[in-house]
This record gives sequence, C-alpha cells and structure tokens, in this order.
Amino acid sequence: MNIKRILLVCIWAFALNAFSQDSAKITSINFIQEGETSKLIIGVDKETVAQLNQIKQDKQIILDLSNVKAEEKFFRGIDTSEFSGSIDYISPYKKPGSKNDLRFAIQLRDNVRSLLKTKNNKITVIIENRFGVFSQRKLNQEKKENAVALTEKDEKLLVPKSKEIVDILENLTQSGVKRYVGKKISINVNNVPYPEILKMIANTSGFNIIINEQVRQLQPLTLSLTNLPWDRVLDTVMDLGNLVAFRRGNILSITTENLAREDRKKSLEAEQANKTLEPLVTKIFPISYASLDELSEILKDYSTKERGTIQKDTRTRNLIVKDTIEIIERMKRIIETLDTQTPQVLIESKIVEANEGYEFRAGLGSKGLSFGYDPLTPTSDLDSNEGSFSFNSATDIATSDFLTAEISVFKRLKDLTFSLQLMESESKGKIISSPKVITENNQSATISSSEERSFRVTSVNNGVVANEIQKLQTTVSLDVTPKVTNEGAIALKVDISKSGFTGQETADNLPNIVSRAVSTNVLVDNGSTVVIGGLYQTEDSKVEAGIPFLKDLPLIGWLFKNAYNPKKSRNELIIFLTPRIINQEEAGLVNNELSNIGI
Repeated sequence: MNIKRILLVCIWAFALNAFSQDSAKITSINFIQEGETSKLIIGVDKETVAQLNQIKQDKQIILDLSNVKAEEKFFRGIDTSEFSGSIDYISPYKKPGSKNDLRFAIQLRDNVRSLLKTKNNKITVIIENRFGVFSQRKLNQEKKENAVALTEKDEKLLVPKSKEIVDILENLTQSGVKRYVGKKISINVNNVPYPEILKMIANTSGFNIIINEQVRQLQPLTLSLTNLPWDRVLDTVMDLGNLVAFRRGNILSITTENLAREDRKKSLEAEQANKTLEPLVTKIFPISYASLDELSEILKDYSTKERGTIQKDTRTRNLIVKDTIEIIERMKRIIETLDTQTPQVLIESKIVEANEGYEFRAGLGSKGLSFGYDPLTPTSDLDSNEGSFSFNSATDIATSDFLTAEISVFKRLKDLTFSLQLMESESKGKIISSPKVITENNQSATISSSEERSFRVTSVNNGVVANEIQKLQTTVSLDVTPKVTNEGAIALKVDISKSGFTGQETADNLPNIVSRAVSTNVLVDNGSTVVIGGLYQTEDSKVEAGIPFLKDLPLIGWLFKNAYNPKKSRNELIIFLTPRIINQEEAGLVNNELSNIGI
C-alpha cells in the first residue's frame, strides 16, 4: 500500500509540474496613451487565450487570461488618473476560483468602447479616450479579422468544454465548424446499415444511442476511415445520411432531417395552441421619451393575435398592455431599448478670416521733377546757390511727399523742384467668429448674430448739399440639422453664412459689404473636427507710368516715371465644425447593439 501511495504522489506531482510548464508567463505590462486611444500591452512567453468583457453599470472593462502565471511584481496596480484619457486605474489579480487564470480590471471614467488584439505573444487592449473614436465599421472589421485569425490558427468557435462524453455530444448537436477531440478509432465496413455503424461508434466511445426507425430504412453505407476522432466519424456519418442528433444527458437521439422538421412543426403548433390557454396579465409601462403612437404600432407586431391588447393613455403617457407573461417580458425589453433620451448634439463652429497686405513705394512723387532755365541773364547777375530740403514721414503713401527739394536759383537753372517718395507698409488682420448651437437629433437649429452701423452720406441735388444717415447690417448665422447614425457618427446638413464691412473708398460713400456662405452635407465622428470650407485669394499688382522712351533710360529713367509701387494682398477663409453628443449614455449610444437585446 505504501508503495502504491508513493507512486500516486509521484504521478500527481509529475502531472502538476507538467501542467505548470504548459502555463504561459507574463513577461511585461505596459500602458501607453497615443492621441485619442489608450493601450494596455501585455507580453507573454507564448500564445494564450484572452477574453474581453465590459460591465457598463460599474464602468469597467474586464480582461481574462486563461492558464497564465505572473510574478508578484506584475500584480501592482497602475494608476492612470493623471493622464487625460478614459482610464482611471488598472488592477491585475488572480481570477477568483481559478489558480492559473489572471484578470485585469480596467476602471473607466466613462463607458467607452474597446478592442482586443493578440499577435506575436502580445495581448493589446485598445480603449478609446472618448466615445466615437472607434466607428462601428472599424469594430466590425476588427471582429472579422479576429475571426479570420482564429480560423487560420485552427481555433474553432465550436470547441467542446472538455473531453467528457456529455460535452462532446453537446458540441456535435451544434451547427457550424467544430473541433473534434474524441478518442481516435478506425472503421472499415462494406454495405453495412446506418444503425449498425452508429452502434459501433457508440460502443467504442461509451455513450448511449437511440435510433429512429426511419434511419433503418436508409441505404447501407460503405466506409473506410482510419485513425480519426470518434466524434468526427460520427459527424461524417450523420452528414452522409442527412441525420440530426439531439442530446439528453449522455444519450444521443438520432433521426432524419425530414422527421426532425416535422416534429419541430408539430411542437410549434402545440406551443401556439397552448398560448390560447395561457392566462393573460396586465402591465402598465410609463413612457418618458418615445412617442406613444409610434411605440404602440411597433409593439402590435409582438402582441398575441386575437388575445393581446395595447391601450394608450396620453394624459399620463402610459401604455397599458394585456398579454401573456412571455409577451409582456418581451415587450418590456423592447420598451427599455427604445424609450431612451433623444440624442442632444452640440455643434461648435469657427469661422476664421485672415488678411495680409503689403505695399512699397519708391521714386518721384506726383509732382515729379520741374525746373526752369535762364539763358539770357548775364553770368555776373546770376545768384549764388540757394535751396531748401524737407523730409516728411507721413503714413499716407498716396498723398504725402516724403523728401522734397526746392532750389530757387542754381546758376542758369532755377526753380528746380522734385519730390522723392520712399515708404513700405505691411498690414495683418484676423477675425474669428465662433457660433455654437445645441439641438435634438433630426431637428433643425439656427443661431445668428447681426451688427448694424450708421453712415453719413453727402448728396447734391439741384445745387443743394444734403446729408443723410443710412444703416447697413452684417450677419453671422449657423443653420444645422444633425442626424446621429447607429455607428455613433453624426451626419450634418450645414448652412453657414457671414457678411462684413470693408473699407470706404471716400468719406461720402457707403462701405462695401462682403458676404461668404457655405452649404454642405458631411459625416463626422462624435467629437471630431472637420474643415468644411476654405477660400484662399491672393492679389499682386504693379503699375508703371511715365514718359515713353525716357522712362526706360538707365539710371536717369526713374526721373521720368512714377514711383515704383508694387502691392500684394492675401485673404483666407477657413470654416471648422465640431459636433458632439452630450448625452450619449442616456440616449443608449454607449453600446448601441440593438440586435442583442434578446427579443
């Protein structure tokens, strides 16, 4: 007895050691925040199974790792509250009730979506820092890529929970691609009836079998299968004969597909007949946000025919439903899903106008060069040199003489006058308008701001000078209609217009008004910013006038032409738009999966 006990202990220790060697080990844990996503990256020494779940009521994301071990240093919590992302704290610990399974509890500031990626012995959890970063298209694409990766690794979705008979039989009764884990057997028969082959598989594998009489009427079968799992052999035989299996414990009942369909039809008919005898109950549902008329029309399709009733009380906004308990529960789940707040969308826009101007003037002014010549006065009577120079740094280039020289008499040259202009000017300006408006989903909203100015205008009528006061108005307006999609994005129909004053040409004229507008439809992710319009305009001008031929002479040609006066101007208009859903959780958009409400 002692020797047997020692052998059992040794075998048990060996098994434990072998099992522990099969466990993966965590080699690193890193947290990275990149832009609008945060990443938890876990390195392991070999591939392992990871599962991601979200608990909305606790604002948590749970990551479970199967058959994984870690050193004590990896069980320290990670405080990410100082970061600006959506994660507040990450807590790793051993999963309760399991020795070699680990769990990472990720505490969120708000319910956002996440993705799980496993590649090259690395497990990565990607979490959006604000709801809407991941579009539904991206989530579906990730699920598709993960499914393809599982298929390539031969990690089928339909895998028995264990190698027990009951679990293998349960897996066989499912439809889809399966993994076969049964003990390998070989069958080599010639012209043998189906029931005999099924009994051979059952006797070899140790489960009980019930065979319908119609199976016995099928044509005999010839098989030559060597060293294959018995569940795969059984699945192949059932496919060849179009057979269907039902499990009751460790008993497998096999029948033909046609007979199973008839039995199912009879069962549904009996179930429908039982509903006519099932007692009716009455339930009052208070409706907060949905339309009573629209909701009652939807629920009518789920009501029991000729028995169920739905009544509306518009005063208290209640629905009174009378139906069976099963239908009442189904309607309850529908109402909880549909009776949510209408999404409220805040639209922020920025209209940025920038303008730059540059002007340079160099040369003779408008008076040009003037002089006189006296050839008759005797030389002895000519005056000595006399003259004066003046400098003016006026800011108005068009009307000011900046350097003026006058010489009364210079020998026979008299009344020499010239004005030299030299000036450079540069101007920059920026105007920012930022209208904001909030509205419900599918509801139009408009916000506008107007500015009115008064101008004095002088007019002459029949020699009589009259002064009049005229008023001009400029407006900035935003008209938008948002539509929240099922993917969490926002489709916008936008009309933006802006008008403003420009400079007056003269004091007696009214200023010009420049208007800009954009009308478009655009799809934007929640909280993202998009440029919906831009206008870029440049103007370069250069005017040259003077005396023909003389103005083109080298060196002295500048004496016979106007001042060198190039002008440059640039105007730029950009419109930014940022929509944001402010009640996404209350409106049921945090996890918008209506197909999974179980109705």
